[in-house]
Amino acid sequence: MELFLEFAAQQWILMGALAAAIAMLVAHEGRKSGPGLSPQQAINLVNREDGVFVDLRDAAAFKQGHIVEARHIPMTKLQERSAELESFKDKPVVLVCKMGQQASTAGKQLRAAGFNQVYKMTGGMMEWSSLQLPTVSK
Repeated sequence: MELFLEFAAQQWILMGALAAAIAMLVAHEGRKSGPGLSPQQAINLVNREDGVFVDLRDAAAFKQGHIVEARHIPMTKLQERSAELESFKDKPVVLVCKMGQQASTAGKQLRAAGFNQVYKMTGGMMEWSSLQLPTVSK
């Protein structure tokens, strides 16, 4: 560890460039997949602009509890079933998964397919449940 700190101190320009490159990569990847919304922001956006929640979890997790009126399209089937969302190409599409990680990949796919307003819900259903927001079981 001491050698690393010594290297970092001596090569501060390289370390700064590395930090800047990492920050730009994270920002670029975040923009490609869509911005993140808190559950409350997602609710407000969907209600205000007639958007849709898309639940990316598997069937068992979806049946245990999901957001009211959420469309269920498992992440593994998103590419082949994206046509089901055609009517939402110019409306907000909020992607929901278990913890908010798969939504980034799905967001990239939908943006590449021409969807203009793709968002991911930060924290996923774990955050939704921790806030004790309503769910329905099927």
